[in-house]
Amino acid sequence: MSPVIGFVGTGNMGTAIIRGLTGRGSLEFCGTDLNRDKLAELKRDCGLEPLATPNDVAQRSDYIVLAVKPQHLRPVLQDMSGHLTEAKCLVSIAAGIPVARLREWSGNACPVVRVMPNTPALVGAGVSAICLDDPRLSEAQKRQVQDLFTAVGAVHVLPETLFDAFTAVVGSGPAYVFYFMEALVESAVYLGLPRTQATDMVLGLLTGSGKLAAESGEHLSVLREMVTSPAGTTIRALVHMDRQAVRAAIIDAVETSYKRSIELGK
Repeated sequence: MSPVIGFVGTGNMGTAIIRGLTGRGSLEFCGTDLNRDKLAELKRDCGLEPLATPNDVAQRSDYIVLAVKPQHLRPVLQDMSGHLTEAKCLVSIAAGIPVARLREWSGNACPVVRVMPNTPALVGAGVSAICLDDPRLSEAQKRQVQDLFTAVGAVHVLPETLFDAFTAVVGSGPAYVFYFMEALVESAVYLGLPRTQATDMVLGLLTGSGKLAAESGEHLSVLREMVTSPAGTTIRALVHMDRQAVRAAIIDAVETSYKRSIELGK
């Protein structure tokens, strides 16, 4: 029998997962959301079965993906707990909520998986951390959850002790990249390039550089050195960045994010 994947919340991330899984294997989908138009859209496009409440999803599903805001998760889980069994599996993508709390709020009724995706999952290019620490998880459940998130990008199985580090580097990482991209666009405009053209150029720069890093097999330092000719323009810029401690500032910023992630999990 095909597993039923239920979604409590079909916002951006929930929808990305559903669309990524559509057409892959013999999965069945159901879900609930306050936005009934979104449910109707997912029914039309992906075959999702719209349901009225989280309780309905809990009863209908083998895997329940919790894709609601962290502040809404506790009452949802407490309300659903009577409909959970040991054969089901909770999968939470709510940031900052540890496995111990998820188990407590759900009455410790079934295995729990914690997942930290990032926003490029919206275009099938995400990077997700998955915590499979719950000893009650079967091998089949572990494989199934990994398959769910492989549909929207790369998956890394990590112990929960490393989730705050992952959140600081990769969960928040797209914002750092976009921040750097904005700075490059502004520098291009400052030097006289039209903004629209500058934006297209920077998008191409980041896409191409990422592809080269992923496919060349070379260390990042080697790739940087390939661009850095003696006494050239690139080394002049890189030395300026080193004098301004740009690398140290990035490391400090990520550490600040890491500490905040720890705070939010308490």
